Amino acid sequence: MRRALIVAAPLLALAACATTEPQVQPPATTTPPSSAAPAPATKPGVPPAPEPVADGPCPYLESSVVADANGQHVTKVRTSADKPHPACFFYRPDGSVQLTARIYTGDPATAKLLVDEAAPVATSNPASTPAGWTGGSLSTPKGAIYAVAKSGTAVVVSTNQEQTIKARRITEAVITNLGL
Repeated sequence: MRRALIVAAPLLALAACATTEPQVQPPATTTPPSSAAPAPATKPGVPPAPEPVADGPCPYLESSVVADANGQHVTKVRTSADKPHPACFFYRPDGSVQLTARIYTGDPATAKLLVDEAAPVATSNPASTPAGWTGGSLSTPKGAIYAVAKSGTAVVVSTNQEQTIKARRITEAVITNLGL
């Protein structure tokens, strides 16, 4: 009994001290809970997907090159408002987009994120053409994507064709035509 009293006395004293001190509230934060904020549509730092806003032509890619590489007639070309190089949208006779070419120039980390978003490293085949460029090549039921980056520049080409070779050829043409 004496041992229980010896052990209990310090614990009671500690409890008394804890309850007699004023309670300190943590400072209020102005950040809303994470569940209140909507999830971003893209990865942080990646610019949103371009939208066509004007009729073409594409300043760095001829319609005939797209038709030859992609195997479909091009009936219309539209461009985005992106600077310094707009994204180019090539349309097929039924009015749907057959090929899109997107160029990003800026932060190297953002260029890599953009490529990884288009052709994720975990699920795509490695892409290393042209020399010095790296990224991914991916075939999906909706078409193919070839996305590569070098320094602060990314080139992403998507096509409605399943063969990635078509997207790769267009990517090579874009890089050559822009002198990247």
